[in-house]
Amino acid sequence: MKSIETICEYLLNGDNYLIIMHDSPDGDTVGSGYALCRALRAIGKRADCACGDRIPDKYDYMTDGIGDICTTYDHVIAVDVATVGLIRELGKRYAGRIELCIDHHDTNSLYAAHTYVRGDAAATCEIIYDVICGLGCEIQPEIAECLYTGISTDTGCFKYSNVTPRTHIIAAELMKTGIDTARINRIMFDTKSFEQLRVESMALEQMELLFGGKCVVIVLTQQMQELAPDDDLEGIKAITRQIKGVQIGVTMRERAQGEYKVSVRSNPPYSASDICGALGGGGHMYAAGCEINLPLDDAKRKLIAVISEVTGL
Repeated sequence: MKSIETICEYLLNGDNYLIIMHDSPDGDTVGSGYALCRALRAIGKRADCACGDRIPDKYDYMTDGIGDICTTYDHVIAVDVATVGLIRELGKRYAGRIELCIDHHDTNSLYAAHTYVRGDAAATCEIIYDVICGLGCEIQPEIAECLYTGISTDTGCFKYSNVTPRTHIIAAELMKTGIDTARINRIMFDTKSFEQLRVESMALEQMELLFGGKCVVIVLTQQMQELAPDDDLEGIKAITRQIKGVQIGVTMRERAQGEYKVSVRSNPPYSASDICGALGGGGHMYAAGCEINLPLDDAKRKLIAVISEVTGL
C-alpha cells in the first residue's frame, strides 16, 4: 500500500482486525496499536491488539477499557514492527497472515504482504495520526493520549534529532484535545522505582568506557534484571546518552545463558543502524538493536570488533 488513502480504503472495506505490537513493547508500538484499535472501534469495526510480552503497567492509561472482543481474525496488521524477529511468538502464530505493516523504520524487512514505511516520521504514531484522520475518525482524548505517548517517547520528549516541525504540529493538535501531557511526560521520563535505581547503580559500577571514552558498554545480567520489573529497565539505555564525550552507547541485556539483546544509541557521525546491521539487526540511524548469541566475553569482543570496523575507531 503506497499511500495513506489506500491504507484507509483497506481499513474501511474490511473488518475484524488484529493489530500486533512488537515484543518488549515501548510507547510508540503501544501507542500506535491502541490508537488505531480505538479509532477502528469508534467507526464501528471490530479490532483487538496483541503483544508477545506483557505490556508495562505505566501504559495502563492507554490500554484501559480495551479488552478482547474477537477469537479469530480476518485481517492482521503490524505497527512499529521492523522485522518478524521482533514478534517471535506472534510471528510464528500469524506467519504469512500479516497483510499490512505500518512503520517508520527504514530498515523494515518487508515481511508483510503490504508495507507502508515513512522514515521521515519521528514515530509510527505520526503515521497512525494521518491514518486516523484519513478514516474520518474524530481524535478523542483517549486516542490522543496514545498518539502523544508514542511521539514523546520515540523523540526523548522532543529532544532527539528525529524531531521535525511536523512532529510539533501533530503534538500541538493532540494537545488541543485537552490531554494532560505533563502527566504523560512525568510518567514516561521522570518516574523511577527504587528497584530501577538500584539496578542502574549496579550497571554503572561495571560499565566500560572504550575507544578513548567515545563508547560505553553496560551489561544487564539475568541476576540484575531479576531485581526489577522488566519495564523498569528500558530507561537504562538512556543513561548512555548522558555521559559526556560518549558518542556510542551500548546496553547488553542477558536473555538467557549466552544470549544477549543489544541496544545501541549513537550521535553523529556514528550510525547505530550500521553497527547493528553488521550484526544482523537494524533500526534507526542513531537508535538500533540486534542480538548476539555468544558467552559474554565473546559477545563483547565481537561487538567491539564490529564497532571498530564500522566506525573506524
